[in-house]
Amino acid sequence: MTIHSGVAAVIPAKDEAERIAATIASIQGVAGVDLVVVVDDGSTDDTAQIAAAAGATVVRHDENQGKAAAMTSGARRVAQVDFVEGRAVGRPLLFVDADLEGSAANLAPLVPPIMIGQADLTIANLPRQHTPGGGRGRVVRLAQRGIFTITGYRAVQPLSGQRCITREAFDAALPLARGWGVEVGMTVDVLAAGYRVSEIPCDVQHRVTGSDWRGKVHRATQMRDVALALAAREVPRAHKDVAAVAGWVWRRTGQPVVERVRRRI
Repeated sequence: MTIHSGVAAVIPAKDEAERIAATIASIQGVAGVDLVVVVDDGSTDDTAQIAAAAGATVVRHDENQGKAAAMTSGARRVAQVDFVEGRAVGRPLLFVDADLEGSAANLAPLVPPIMIGQADLTIANLPRQHTPGGGRGRVVRLAQRGIFTITGYRAVQPLSGQRCITREAFDAALPLARGWGVEVGMTVDVLAAGYRVSEIPCDVQHRVTGSDWRGKVHRATQMRDVALALAAREVPRAHKDVAAVAGWVWRRTGQPVVERVRRRI
């Protein structure tokens, strides 16, 4: 069992100039967090400058590359800092959404189980949000069923992006699933590698998607990406062929994705 002396908060951010300073200040107050890395994923506003002024180490993507790429870039920068500091064991990573503002401090319960070696991945279970979303839970149910089918683990909030993970467990989840399937893919990969997962209630508030056309497009994309992440992980275990994978995704998303699935597998 490894006892860790510090945790690095990694905050993927795009066009979060209005919220990033408050989120950084809040997460800096969490016991155990001794490094904050903000990955500015192609912002067109002053996110990077504000984050640096708030005391964060900033990684900059000139163009938007998506959350998985931002998470990977942030983890890479943490590894570089760990090497310079001569750490024998890399810091655990606390992934934090950029829009949490003051409520980011309430992610504190995720850290102790990782620090003392009681868990390898902790995931925040969020309360009912102050601003209700426009979805009906279809994506959540798909993710829950898929994770259980592949691993036998019953996830409560499989799409939660607020999570703390040891470096070893994070490395076992690489490469991260693309798009909005990143959290589901991580959970499956970590469990499949034999690591311990724990979900912990955290009183965190963030922006939710509405019921307008933008919200519907977001949820459709999320459904597709979660289905792809699950399909790419289910197939090697069930020894299915690519045609079966395409059928699995088609039934769940209505999208022909044979070529995308073939490339991912």
